[in-house]
Amino acid sequence: MEFKRASKSDINNIMNIIKQSQEYFKQKGIDQWQNNYPNFEVIKEDIEKEDSFILLKDSRIVATAVISFSGDKNYDNIYEGKWLSYSSFAVIHRIAVDSNCKGEGLASVIIKEAEKLCLNKDVHSIKVDTHKNNLSMQKLLKKNGFKYCGIIYLEDKSERLAFEKLL
Repeated sequence: MEFKRASKSDINNIMNIIKQSQEYFKQKGIDQWQNNYPNFEVIKEDIEKEDSFILLKDSRIVATAVISFSGDKNYDNIYEGKWLSYSSFAVIHRIAVDSNCKGEGLASVIIKEAEKLCLNKDVHSIKVDTHKNNLSMQKLLKKNGFKYCGIIYLEDKSERLAFEKLL
């Protein structure tokens, strides 16, 4: 497997995986990634910022994620808890796996790769948020050593569960 930064030529394959995830959430009744988010423009911007990454298996994109070191203003305020640290951190957003590859541990591979990126930049914290009904993401985070820290609110006032892992 190969983990690398996404390029503009990858956008359609990334969008196909995002659309699969949107449909999965819809079928499960999870109000996350609905209402045309994330869309082509969001993914294009992620690529332009060089925050978009892909995981390839046999030269095919099988998973995607955003790993950013630019902070996240949604994480400035946390409720009903506190962050484990207040130093520099990476954020993982928009992690998604091709539906044909679910159960292969690919999301955990992405988290391990994000950890390597962090350590190479001398960053020792990763923060993530997810919808309260996205139990598979919560399970993934706990399995990979993330601790529940509290609740954050997105710009649109949507509530999210916040997690952090110290490296």
